[in-house]
Amino acid sequence: MIPSVLILADPPLLKRYPEFDRAFGRVGEYVEQLSHLYSIIRERNIDLILIPHDFPGINRGIIRRIRMRTPMSDIRQVVHSDRDFDESENIYDGFVNLNDGEEQISKYIKRILYQKSLLKKFDMIGRSEKLKVVAETIERIAPTVISVLIIGPSGSGKELVARAIHNFSPRADARFVAVNCGALAEGVLESELFGHKKGAFTGSVGKRDGLFLQADKGTIFLDEIGETKPDLQVKLLRVLEDGAFYPVGGDKPVRSDARVIAATNRDLSEAIRDGIFREDLYFRLGVVKINLPSLYERREDILPLLYFFAEKEGLKGFSDSALELLNKYDWPGNVRQLRNFVSRMAALHPNGEISAAEVEQFIDEQSLNRTNLPVVTGHSPEEAGHELIYHALLSLGNEIKMLRDLIMANLPAKHDYEVQNNEKEMPEFTAGQSLKEMEQELIISALRKTDGNRKETAKLLGIGERTLYRKLKEYNLN
Repeated sequence: MIPSVLILADPPLLKRYPEFDRAFGRVGEYVEQLSHLYSIIRERNIDLILIPHDFPGINRGIIRRIRMRTPMSDIRQVVHSDRDFDESENIYDGFVNLNDGEEQISKYIKRILYQKSLLKKFDMIGRSEKLKVVAETIERIAPTVISVLIIGPSGSGKELVARAIHNFSPRADARFVAVNCGALAEGVLESELFGHKKGAFTGSVGKRDGLFLQADKGTIFLDEIGETKPDLQVKLLRVLEDGAFYPVGGDKPVRSDARVIAATNRDLSEAIRDGIFREDLYFRLGVVKINLPSLYERREDILPLLYFFAEKEGLKGFSDSALELLNKYDWPGNVRQLRNFVSRMAALHPNGEISAAEVEQFIDEQSLNRTNLPVVTGHSPEEAGHELIYHALLSLGNEIKMLRDLIMANLPAKHDYEVQNNEKEMPEFTAGQSLKEMEQELIISALRKTDGNRKETAKLLGIGERTLYRKLKEYNLN
């Protein structure tokens, strides 16, 4: 498909700037009036729209209106100086400087259109620069056989990236096999990956080929690789080195020529420091790393995704105020949450436009859910981790205090001494305490209550054992 470029330029502007026609005369189609632009974007898809900074009648409201009608189009401002670029509210995707000259402008526009073509090629919906960088990386590495590590939060589209790498590789005619390593127990996962012999364990009434063998000559996608145990990591490392592995209960090696693409939603460097992920496996998996940002970090993709899923679901559309709210929302569940939102709206309101009130109700419900399972956005991973633990621990502290008050109100007087002793185990937070001090006190209190049982302590605190071990190490409580 030939790229489509529209350039707003009326005769007075072309007369005023002779260099404008020299720079853009061969790039695309001139449009003299906004009304004509609206009619074109209503009828066909446009890749790039170029708008001079001094075109009559252009303002932020107009740009937003164009954006709403053609969310997948890149909209760039044409300026005579970098100072002319309107950065307010990120209403443009960037700018083209007329003073750069014809050759430089031509290269710049070709790159924009090339990146747009890659997004279409890989079925990636969006227009953010970060997503375009991911698409360019896929284009470079897909023809190779090197292993890839995709890093990104849950719901951000890691499997979509893995499938794109496979589909545009020489292995595209072979199988793409995906497995979620975090969803299976260690013993079950080993059997799933490497297969097993008859009688290898109770219930194994026959031989079974594992996923590595099923993916021979193709690609295996190991999602949530960070959840695997060190013993299994050793076996994965060997497969990556020479393609050999032993089925469960087998004594002869089996070989598979499967390309490995792994993914994780956690910081594996931290897991390496904690001794729960092998550094050599990390480097072997991550010959190439692809960082897939959260939707919060690439807000330009929210509108295209909303319209894409709405079209698929047959949803009529959204009011301007509803879109405003949806664009401002953090989307902690990323693309998966956005897709589920559109599916829900299509089911509940199949024939109507989605209003701001309906969006507000959805956001309120998500906030209630996040009270039970908090998700922090807009912070660094370290800050977000601290804040999540803070909310969990503070909630636990309040619950313990309520239980203590209830016990004290109902126990007979002869137990006063015992209750007072138990009270000493309960931390009392005071104004001015730091988050780390509060966190440390609650962990110590929980350890006392469980007699040092770390598994029970993690349950009591409502956090994972790995998180607890990391915190014990941080506060020298080992």
